[in-house]
Amino acid sequence: MKNNYLIVHGSFSSPFSNWIPYLRTELEEKGLDVYTPDFPSGVGFQTYENWSKLLKAYVDAKVLTENTTIFAHSIAPVFICKFLIENKLKVKKLVFICGFNNYLGIDEDYDVVNKSMYLDNLEDITKYCDDIVCYYSDNDPYVKYEAEKEFADTITNNQKVISNGGHLNTESGYQEFKELLTEI
Repeated sequence: MKNNYLIVHGSFSSPFSNWIPYLRTELEEKGLDVYTPDFPSGVGFQTYENWSKLLKAYVDAKVLTENTTIFAHSIAPVFICKFLIENKLKVKKLVFICGFNNYLGIDEDYDVVNKSMYLDNLEDITKYCDDIVCYYSDNDPYVKYEAEKEFADTITNNQKVISNGGHLNTESGYQEFKELLTEI
């Protein structure tokens, strides 16, 4: 089967925000198959159960396979870990940007929508992917550096800390994210 790419947005976001359109365009221009699901967003809609239902459709369609590289931002890395572990699915590569687990305190709405995504056996993701890289910054305004570092330390030694990168989103100047092209 052919390699493909899945790009997963974070909370209160969409596949049309941050660096996702840039990355999708760059991959498509290389002739690669790229998927950018639009997960339910907002209080009452963003839940692990709702996101899982959508991602299961990609599994059923044989899009999410052992040949898939997943790029995931913010809450999406822990969601992807939980989904792969629960469904015992292997993937080719995981590229996580500003990932975190069991972190509360961003604000009430974020805490509500993120809570169902967390898991207690994060380290088990290494059974389902041998190639994991985590990008995060030293001054994320939403998630403390320590929370992102703890997430990364739990699952990989391949970490790229970006100085003054903020949340590595549009607000932090990341409409484009050229470094991610090295992960293809």
